[in-house]
Amino acid sequence: MAIYLDHAATTPMSPEVLAAYVAALSVVGNPSSIHSQGQNARRMLEEAREQVAASLGADAVEVTFTSGGTEAINLAIKGLYWARAGQPPHFVDHAGVTGTAGSTNDSGERGSRRILVAAGEHHATIDAAAWLAASEGAIVEEVPVDAVGRIDLGALERMLGPDVALVSVLMANNEVGTIQPIAEVVALASRFGVPVHVDAVAAYGYLPIDFHALGVAALSVSAHKIAGPVGVGALVIARTATVVPLIHGGGQQRARSGTQDAAGAVAFGVAAALAADGIEARQTLLRGLRDRLIAGIHSAVPGAILRGDPTDRLAGNAHFTFPGCEGDSLLFLLDVAGFSVSTGSACQAGVPEASHVLLAMGLSEADARGALRITLGADTTEVEIDAFVVALPAAVERAGAAGLADRAVRA
Repeated sequence: MAIYLDHAATTPMSPEVLAAYVAALSVVGNPSSIHSQGQNARRMLEEAREQVAASLGADAVEVTFTSGGTEAINLAIKGLYWARAGQPPHFVDHAGVTGTAGSTNDSGERGSRRILVAAGEHHATIDAAAWLAASEGAIVEEVPVDAVGRIDLGALERMLGPDVALVSVLMANNEVGTIQPIAEVVALASRFGVPVHVDAVAAYGYLPIDFHALGVAALSVSAHKIAGPVGVGALVIARTATVVPLIHGGGQQRARSGTQDAAGAVAFGVAAALAADGIEARQTLLRGLRDRLIAGIHSAVPGAILRGDPTDRLAGNAHFTFPGCEGDSLLFLLDVAGFSVSTGSACQAGVPEASHVLLAMGLSEADARGALRITLGADTTEVEIDAFVVALPAAVERAGAAGLADRAVRA
């Protein structure tokens, strides 16, 4: 049986969550129906919303359930942008006249159109912002990061201004694990009244999150990163923030229409409660396992280079580059040996190119290609870590030989 060391991609559903999910799936009733069965589904849904809110230090009314992290991120970035820069263009007004929407000033210019995105963000953020640039005239600017992937606060300060629609930044990088200085980002943005969206998908369950204390406009999370089901996530939207919906219809939620997935929400709620319970103890456990893994890799493969902040990183994250190797070759060799790891974001798996995160950190394309992300969960054991460390040198040796042969052919 394979040893699973790819918890950042998705986590195994816990038995408690699975049991709650199966039970909720048997409940009949649309949460928007007013009969007793519908209201029973509504009660389940709202109790789950309260659980998710409590795990994030938010109010239940601030939680909008989505189909996952990607939708939550798209809703945040596009919705905040449209609210600040104006409604999406190419609308039809009540008289049936097509025009261009958007708030305007006396000169007829649209409002805030710049979007500041930290370099090395998840592709859900990058691609959503790029779509706004291509389709809606947004001006997307990348805020640089340093050699460990931390946002450059000085550069952010210089780039901010009243014409910025929003700032979007990861709470912790999903590839290299570096934790971002969110409080400082929010403090800088607040000087100009600029809303901040935080992508907390990778951090959820690994870092304590207090939405109200952070002071951000919106925060996105996903259930399957915390032992919940795939296909459900949430965008937490501050009471003071305005987000234009992506999906229109019955207005079932503050920022999203559509019949709500009560069973998915129930499973998410149980997962959220479990994730919030004992998070400090879980962090301590994972840090010990992670540090054992890092020390073991350094000993077994002295040429391996740890990427990301060496200490201020997610407790379950170890990210290395192996000079002379191709990450995909390492991944396949380790898979054959019985270990599930990744080269980076699962959303980019199978794409034969260097990680954009590592490139943003200043690595060359050649240095960035030999990457492995090993991520741990609450069920990971010392025995599994030690077994991985024992198997790694042979995989690195074979991947290095294959890389050398490949470079010789290309030369």
